[in-house]
Amino acid sequence: MTTQETLELDSGPQEGDSGQRLLRHNLRSAERTLGHAPSPRLESSIRSITEEFGFSLDRGELMILNGSAYVTHTGLLHLGRRMNCGGIAVETVDSLCDAAARRFVVKATVFSCPGSPGFAGYGDADPSNVSAVVRGAELRIAETRAVNRALRKAYGVGLCSAEELGALPPRMELAEHASPFPEPASGRSGRRVRDRLRQIIRRHKLDPVLVKAYAVDCCGSPSLKQASREQIENFVEQLAEEASRDRSRLLCQLNGYARPTPEVIV
Repeated sequence: MTTQETLELDSGPQEGDSGQRLLRHNLRSAERTLGHAPSPRLESSIRSITEEFGFSLDRGELMILNGSAYVTHTGLLHLGRRMNCGGIAVETVDSLCDAAARRFVVKATVFSCPGSPGFAGYGDADPSNVSAVVRGAELRIAETRAVNRALRKAYGVGLCSAEELGALPPRMELAEHASPFPEPASGRSGRRVRDRLRQIIRRHKLDPVLVKAYAVDCCGSPSLKQASREQIENFVEQLAEEASRDRSRLLCQLNGYARPTPEVIV
């Protein structure tokens, strides 16, 4: 199967003082994620990727995993938009796929500008190299990995993307020390909401990054920082109910946020 995709994404980074503000913001976000100041190696990596490509941690364009920085599918798609990407062609490599074993290999070709001969990248996925949270979505994971590799080749992004990694320790394990949710307002009530949310994520083995995206959607605010405590409390109640009633359905709902940037197939 072959599709041609165009990118409809929001605007990119700014230069000058705005670029320096973004860098400072990324370093502060990394410190909050880690719970301590980033190592010199990680700080250098964040500085380089921020200055060259304008990726943002808070926009989900960068991710800190196991003390290292990784670009994300969202960040690469945003970069494609900023660079006036001419399109992305995607096709399965049928000779290497085995649907019964849920093993898929996908080829993506990025046309970095009109008339470009294209930059190809391959992605593979099977149950052995994807997280248990997205088990059953191997074809989509393979496609995402292929698109990421092709975009990285087209625009010279040397930093590996998070989605290209094999199975990682569940993010809910990391959430003990670094939650993707903003710290609540001071007070015992706010801490109870945060702690209950963490318990739900751990108990039902949910991906906190996808839960955050779902929360923003449910609260109807531009970000969780702008949502009221009542909205967040209502979301936590809703999440607990959905996880207890039908976890499989909830996982399908969350997986829909794995690619938060819209793609238009023409």
